[in-house]
Amino acid sequence: MPTPDALAAGDDLRAFVDASPSPSHAVAELARRLTAAGFTELAEADRWAPAPGGRHFVVRHGSIVAFRVGTAAPAESGFRVVGAHTDSPTFKVRPNSDVRQAGYRLVGVEPYGGGLWHTWLDRELTVAGRVALRGGTTTLVRLPGAPLRLPSLAIHLDRGVREGLTLDPQRHLVPVWSRDLGDEPGLLAALAEAAGVDVADVVGHDLVLADTQPAGRAGADGTWIAAPRLDNLASCHAGLLALLAAPAGERTQVLVCNDHEEVGSGSMAGARGSFLEDVLRRLAGLADPADAQAVHRAIARSVLVSADMAHAVHPTRSDRHEPAHQPQLGGGPVLKVNANQSYATDAATGGWFRERCAEAGVPLQMFVTRADLPCGSTIGPLTATRLGIATVDVGAPMLAMHSCRELTSALDVPHVVSALTACLAD
Repeated sequence: MPTPDALAAGDDLRAFVDASPSPSHAVAELARRLTAAGFTELAEADRWAPAPGGRHFVVRHGSIVAFRVGTAAPAESGFRVVGAHTDSPTFKVRPNSDVRQAGYRLVGVEPYGGGLWHTWLDRELTVAGRVALRGGTTTLVRLPGAPLRLPSLAIHLDRGVREGLTLDPQRHLVPVWSRDLGDEPGLLAALAEAAGVDVADVVGHDLVLADTQPAGRAGADGTWIAAPRLDNLASCHAGLLALLAAPAGERTQVLVCNDHEEVGSGSMAGARGSFLEDVLRRLAGLADPADAQAVHRAIARSVLVSADMAHAVHPTRSDRHEPAHQPQLGGGPVLKVNANQSYATDAATGGWFRERCAEAGVPLQMFVTRADLPCGSTIGPLTATRLGIATVDVGAPMLAMHSCRELTSALDVPHVVSALTACLAD
């Protein structure tokens, strides 16, 4: 039987996902929860002077770094870092988004990341993200209701769909907004209304489509979580709870949640960018600003846990999994290994994580990709390459990764949180 703690943890994850329809919303929710726990925000443009024990966070667009300063200098004790990402496969709204054809008004979008796009058909969708306003400010918006939809073509008009569905993203994946009745308000007017400004004040936007159906309990015993964006909001959520639960100690504890992982992390807010490195350099230099080697010494003593979701064995397609490595929903966190470095785990970091799980009383599963299939990747190898930091790739098992509606187990939420807490406290 599921424990009340597991169900409560699953419910909290569902609430976190519902509050985070876009990376910017996810960062805002992380910041809200951190602030409620006593963390204070720092601006990158300001001079920092956090004291030992200080709890702070800093935001860069759709990314956030939160940290608790240790009692010892990072150069002497190192960092313990948990990394995740805030973005998920979706559709980004184009700058000129007003499309009119066949008597309808549509919203121009383009695919973001490698989604299972057929799963977005016939779902009630909305728009969420950041809107840039005249004068250099931004605000978050989430249009109410379900103003958008990607309708399927009736089988009567495409009998060949039984042999396989082919979707052209330019022609077929353009969501319907309304009938085209002439000069009725469109998306831009709706964004302005949601932001409480005039249309002329909207000078830019960074918007995504989002499923409007709330995350829900599923499965025979109600322990499965059906929700959008579990990859990788579930890891952001677990990393946050771990940072809040970890006892303060000598080492500085860090949570980084990067944007743009699904499209290669190549941005100022992504794992290929300087955000995490900038924060670690500033923290390492606090104890002795004149020590040019402080950050290098700190990183040499540090470990990064790259937390992303992992593939649970599929109930009807188990042939797509390596026979000796088939994680189960509810079976605990997954240690991910790849011989070709799509995951950054090596013998030392994998062994270190295994020890932390044992200390926390957490079961551990293993995943490797079949030798005849390509392997996905994470922020782990990218961050390890940029920083030279020892890294291990882990994650909670899930089904339907990159679907509009994914599936994981509430039983794994406390397992993953406990494992990451042990890693931060090591």
